[in-house]
Amino acid sequence: MDAVVKLAPGEEAPRGENRPQSSWLERFCFPFLFQTQNPDGGWGHRAGACSAVEPTCWALLALAGAPRSGEQEAALGRGLSWLCSQQLPDGSWPAFPGQAQGCWVTSLACLALHVLAPPTAGLGWSPACAGKPDALARGLGWLSRSWPGEGGLWWRLREKLLPNQNIVRQNSALRGWSWTPGTSSWVEPTSYALIALRKIPAELHPRGVAKRRRLGEAMLYDRMCPGGGWNCGNPRVYGVAGEPAVGATAWALLALQDYSEQAENQRSLDWLERSYAAIHGPGSLVLASLCLETYARSVPPLSVALERLYDANQFLQNVAVVAWAAIALSPARAALQWTLAARG
Repeated sequence: MDAVVKLAPGEEAPRGENRPQSSWLERFCFPFLFQTQNPDGGWGHRAGACSAVEPTCWALLALAGAPRSGEQEAALGRGLSWLCSQQLPDGSWPAFPGQAQGCWVTSLACLALHVLAPPTAGLGWSPACAGKPDALARGLGWLSRSWPGEGGLWWRLREKLLPNQNIVRQNSALRGWSWTPGTSSWVEPTSYALIALRKIPAELHPRGVAKRRRLGEAMLYDRMCPGGGWNCGNPRVYGVAGEPAVGATAWALLALQDYSEQAENQRSLDWLERSYAAIHGPGSLVLASLCLETYARSVPPLSVALERLYDANQFLQNVAVVAWAAIALSPARAALQWTLAARG
């Protein structure tokens, strides 16, 4: 299988536990992201795929931690230009170019815009963004107006008239965010929205967002599996306790950093810590490591495990996974951390 990055003739990949994490980051993660940027400025889900909003946002957030250089600034500028060009008239972002409806990736786009082109910077990296100084405000406005289906009049009426038809245990009055507007709340899109809203200063938020955030946080705790951790969003189905998943648990815990001492957070961290040794996928491993480190839990050196997994399948050329690895191994992780991570 083709290597993820191009090495100079005779150059060998860094190996061994004595290699610092920054070595693998600078020699593999950043070069891979620079090389897989598409001519239009965006990134695809895999090397060579058409540009999409999600991998573009992760790549931009990761490259924010790359050493400052002309190459870095050019890549960021092209990426921000492409990202801004995809915003829809209602302020949202679609998953792929050409789609007429925005979705959950709006949270990631708002986070990337805030981190890379804040108002104080005048959006100067990107001509496209410079022409849309209200891009972040419009994106936040859409997030504040985008409600999931549950909790609405028809949903409440159905639950009242057909109480025995509910196969899952959850409080439908607690609403977060959905993958697509009008559908049910789910753990991961709610977590992404809460992370973005927590990182973006409150003075930039539309009116009422604070209440919306509290509702989303309550929704996450309501959807937690009985023994700790989260799955996609159903903690109990037909009376049977749901099984937590690494990715959903890591994202929920990152979104709930402000409540690190709560019993629910600690139970979920305990589950994630117990599960860590059995994780075999690079994406799950990166997210678990980033989450546990954020909560000051001890984890083995991440780069050692990632080098081994890379040798097995080159991460299947997955742009988001490489970007998450870069975020976890570099100062760019601050984009997903706050209270505990302030220690550096």
